[in-house]
Amino acid sequence: MSPIIVLLALFALGLVSWFAARAKARLLYTGRGSMHSLPGHHAMHLALWVVVPALLAWAAWGIASPGLVRADFMANPAFATLPAAEIDRDSIISEAIELSKDPTAPAFQPDAKKLIPAIVESQAKFSMIGLAIVAIFAFMGGAFGFTRIRAGFPARTRIERAVMVTLMIASLVAVLTTFGIIASLVFETALFFQHVDPISFIFGTRWAPDTVAPVTDDFTDSLGALPLFWGTIFIGAIIAMIVAIPFGLLSAIYLTQYASHELRKWVKPLIEILAGIPTVVYGYFAALTVAPLVRDLGAAIGIANPSTESALAAGVVMGVMIIPFVSSMADDSIAAVPSAMRDGSLAMGATPSETVKRVIVPAALPGIIAGVMLAISRAIGETMIVVMAAGASANLSANPFESMTTVTYQISALLTGEGSADHPTTLAAFALGLVLFCVTLALNIIALRIVRRFREAYE
Repeated sequence: MSPIIVLLALFALGLVSWFAARAKARLLYTGRGSMHSLPGHHAMHLALWVVVPALLAWAAWGIASPGLVRADFMANPAFATLPAAEIDRDSIISEAIELSKDPTAPAFQPDAKKLIPAIVESQAKFSMIGLAIVAIFAFMGGAFGFTRIRAGFPARTRIERAVMVTLMIASLVAVLTTFGIIASLVFETALFFQHVDPISFIFGTRWAPDTVAPVTDDFTDSLGALPLFWGTIFIGAIIAMIVAIPFGLLSAIYLTQYASHELRKWVKPLIEILAGIPTVVYGYFAALTVAPLVRDLGAAIGIANPSTESALAAGVVMGVMIIPFVSSMADDSIAAVPSAMRDGSLAMGATPSETVKRVIVPAALPGIIAGVMLAISRAIGETMIVVMAAGASANLSANPFESMTTVTYQISALLTGEGSADHPTTLAAFALGLVLFCVTLALNIIALRIVRRFREAYE
């Protein structure tokens, strides 16, 4: 049965139980102070007891039923004639399962059509069993909840606890996801460091991954990631910031201190639109517009054979992309500076520009720095602009007109190749990801601490 129908049925049961519980609770009401909780609290308590156990039973059955269905139809005599080879047998069964879901789909193996009736029969049988289990749990939960409708029952307290548990679970999802990411990265990185020395990986200057080399080979001299780290810092933290910080900070100062209300109302959303443009669009802009201009600029200043792919092209476009991050954080920080400081400076005879330079910007500097750090963490995690504008060459150079690559580009290249999952060059992607994760996490922690101190200073 369709999940949508099951959810609608449970919602209908919950709604019916809500009205039934409210009606019974109203009959118990005899005057002020006669009941611990309102009828609405009792209604919500019963609805939760109907819906939540049924949903949990449905989720558990959804996990267990595929294995039961497979075991049931595999016992059918029609499956006894399948090939003995496991690969061929699984291929036929998989096609039969798909045909049972969509009979109009083309069949490539004649034996698959013979299995459809047995599969459909098993699926229908266990679907009915699942619905029966869900209905039993809904009835049991509703019966228990209905017996709780009494004048002194603390339904309101139980609902508040349920809400608190739900919020706690929602907050734990992010924490557990973070721990899951860290655990997977650490596990795969540990496997990688069994083949490559960590010092050689972090400080090695030659990056030449070979996905077809035997696992027994020595990868120490070919998986030095220092050029990748340098390319990431040079493009995302140096060139991009040279573009983003002046434009972002100056735009924030103008919009908060000089622009009229009408102008700010139009210009600020236009700046923030930059944050909503897909990065692949920035990549096309960098590859088709900025990169040729940078190449022509390099030829004009005397650089021999300038490349179309360059760190400067990617860094400039990346800086444009993160201008809204710097501008928004600087705008909020400047707006949070008490107006008394600005008025006092003007009252002492300082000009508006002097007030901005000597009072407002220094006072808002912690928040501005936090915004810059968040922008850096956003920039060093960018991939599409680097793929389309910076190239794949791992160069340890300070020449912005040369082609360079970053950690994120190499991660995508290593994980989308044809190498096996346990090959050292494939595992190198997880080691790169762990380093990048640690760097961005450190930047975010520092930025949040700076923002917290900044807020405490003016509360």
